Parts: sequence; structure tokens; C-alpha cells
Amino acid sequence: MSQLFSPFRLGQLALPNRIVIAPMCQYSADEGKATSWHTIHLGNLALSGAGLLIVEATAINPAGRITAQDLGLWDDETELALTTVVDQIKRHSAIPLGIQLGHAGRKASTLPPWQGGGYITATENGWQTLAPSALPFGETGLVPQAMTIAQIKQVKADFVASAQRAERIGFKLIELHAAHGYLLHQFLSPLSNQRQDQYGGSLENRLRLTVEIYQAVRQAISSDITIGVRISGSDWVDGGWDIEQSVALGKALKTLGCDYIHVSSGGLDARQHIPVGPGYQVPFARQIKAETGLATIAVGLITEAEQAEAVVATGEADMVALARGILYDPRWPWHAAARLGAPAIAPDQYLRCEPHYVKGLFARE
Repeated sequence: MSQLFSPFRLGQLALPNRIVIAPMCQYSADEGKATSWHTIHLGNLALSGAGLLIVEATAINPAGRITAQDLGLWDDETELALTTVVDQIKRHSAIPLGIQLGHAGRKASTLPPWQGGGYITATENGWQTLAPSALPFGETGLVPQAMTIAQIKQVKADFVASAQRAERIGFKLIELHAAHGYLLHQFLSPLSNQRQDQYGGSLENRLRLTVEIYQAVRQAISSDITIGVRISGSDWVDGGWDIEQSVALGKALKTLGCDYIHVSSGGLDARQHIPVGPGYQVPFARQIKAETGLATIAVGLITEAEQAEAVVATGEADMVALARGILYDPRWPWHAAARLGAPAIAPDQYLRCEPHYVKGLFARE
């Protein structure tokens, strides 16, 4: 039997298989509000046969957006808009839904990628960025404001408020974004965090904000909601955040009851040198799983069915996540199931598309 297509329990959430659709920014919101693009995009992915769909990085407040077009969840209007999308998806798919909550920190106030992705100043309809220290991202980055303790407290409160909204909407999983060079990652890494207070300096201090936000969110929402953390396993820069520190964070989160850790890498420093190749981030997930006992999700150039099967079957990670690959092939789970001789999930309306050479492929939702 395929291990990739075996069921798995992530916290209290029962999943039909080990395939995760990773959060992928769409830069298509209207002042933080989900639009018809989100209905089409997420609705398409919800019919893929994956075991879990996590909605893109969703800003906890307007200043936390990467671009002005980022999805948000900070007030009643943004909550209502996302509720409408989620309700439409649930009408037609039983796929479990999660959401990733985050704040971009010093990487905020930029243009969408297809417009160049450059930084925009306050005079160009951008906004003042925030970070642990007044250090820009790269030579062309905006100089962020070093956050005060009051601003840190507000960010924690905003994470909690967004998580409570996510629970009301009906999400069964919440992922805290502490990867890819965004705000929580900025606090974790010594390259971006040069504070001299309780949130900087020692590893314990640099872990503090991520740990406190996890604790606050966990206490604020129902115990049956799964909560995990997305991290970068390494900055890929000498003297930066690395796998040993990632393991330390994992151990701290495990003691607090964290349900899983989702492991990618990079994004914090423009000097990074990433050895990109098939499954290049899987070793980070493997080491964290081995040393912490946390359930892990591996992501990063996992493109082939046999490759994904091997990651799960050998215990390197409990689940695999796809991002760009599933945009390119939105029926990747069907094709993987056919390759591995496993049943795939499809809606009734699509059952007749089952190819003759894989009769019996589709299981009923």
C-alpha cells in the first residue's frame, strides 16, 4: 500500500492522505479582501485530490502585507470576504482547509512579482515597514522601523485576533508563518535581529516572539483546531539561522503542544546561496523530525510521485507539500495515485474522466 496515500492525523485533524497544497501568495486581494480569483484558484485546487489545502499567507494587519494586493484577515470586511470563498469551496469539496497567518515585516510594501516586486515608499502609496532592528533587506530595501515593545505586543494581539477570525470562518488548521524572511523569521535570525532587549541576542530571546505568539494563539482558539509553524531550516548564509537553531525552536514548540512544523528554507538575506535541487529541503525536515518528534511537512522541488512516496515511506517527513508544481499540474494527486496504484479522490462530476488503463482509480469523497 502507498504510504503517500495513507491517512494521517495532524493534531486533531484527520487527513485522507499525506499530500499538502502549500500556501501560495496570489497578490489578488482588494484591500485585504478575498476576490473571485480566490474562489476560482482555491476551488480548482480543492478538487485536486490532495489531503490538505492551506490558504496563502494572510496578513494579520495592513502593515503586514507583502504587497497592497495581499490577502488579509484583520477586520469584519476581510473576514466576510474570505468566509464567502470558504463556504463556496465547502459546498463542492470535503478537502480540509487551513490558513497561514503572517506579517511581512521589512519585506512589506512591495509591488507584485509581475510588476517587478520592487519596494515602494510611503510617498508612492507604500507604507512604513517594521522589523526587529532597523536593517533593510538587501541594498535596495526600505529601512524598517525597529519595533517597540508596544508594537510587538500589538502584533501578538493581531495574530490572536486573526486566528479567532479564522476559526469562525471554519478553518480547521492554522499555520503561523515564521519562514521566508518575514517578520517572525526576522526575529529568529541573528542576521536581522540585533536587539539588546528580551527579544534579541541569545537564541532563547530570538525564539521568544514566535513561541509567545504560538502560546497566545493556542490559548485563544479551540483545542480541536490544529496549529503548526512554517519555518526556514536555514538562511543559507554563514552566521545566520541554521538547522541546529531550527531544532531548538522545534523542541520549544513541541513542549507547548505544537501539532507540526512545515520546513522550507531561505528568504531572509539577499546573500543566500541555495543549492536548489530535487528535494533539497527534505534533510531539514528529516533532522527536525528525528530530533524533536514533531510531525513534519517537507516541501521544495518534490515533483515526482515516487519521490514523494519515498519521503513519506522512509520516515523523512510525515507529509509532503507542493506549491508551484501543483499550479502547473492541478491534478498532481490523481496522477501520483495512478503511478503508485492508490485510490484518488474526485468529485462525482469528474468520475467519468477516469482513464481506462487505471479503472478503479477514483474513491468517492
